[in-house]
Amino acid sequence: MELGGGGPGPGPGQAALGRGGLEVLQHTVSSLLSSYGWYILLAAVAIYLLVQKISQGLAARPSGQAGAADAAVEPDVVVRRQEALAAARLRMQEELNAQAERYKEKQRQLEEEKRRQKIAMWESMQEGKSYKGSLKLNQQEVEPGASTSSAVPKSKPNKKPLRGSGYNPLSGEGGGTCSWRPGRRGPSAGG
Repeated sequence: MELGGGGPGPGPGQAALGRGGLEVLQHTVSSLLSSYGWYILLAAVAIYLLVQKISQGLAARPSGQAGAADAAVEPDVVVRRQEALAAARLRMQEELNAQAERYKEKQRQLEEEKRRQKIAMWESMQEGKSYKGSLKLNQQEVEPGASTSSAVPKSKPNKKPLRGSGYNPLSGEGGGTCSWRPGRRGPSAGG
């Protein structure tokens, strides 16, 4: 029995085992880089850029004391903005309600006018008159300043006709210099 150490010391067997483990590690790393090398490179570049961006954001951030002063003023500003926004919304809603009321009133007036016209048309039809003529009379009564005593429609002024009375498009006369004649029948005179 040896008094020195209780077990075997480093010998040639353990050195060979360390070298074999290093070779296995080297083989594993080289196969990993050959398979996923570009992906690892791109991931490393992305992480680097992300770290740079975060560090710039932290450097540009104001100190904690200035942020505390802004926070003390900010609630007042926020409250004023919200009150102004609420007042503006209330004004806009009131304007919208007024416009809707005007529109409803206009629609009621139009419906009442249509109802009156239908009643007048029905009455004129019951009397055996043309309802179109009575509608024109009713429209003239509605217009301010219109004369109600004259129910005779206005006559059209005398206009010249566009073409003379002897014009007949089928005869070929009266067309001026433009005239169309059908081509000759029969085989063509070409080649």
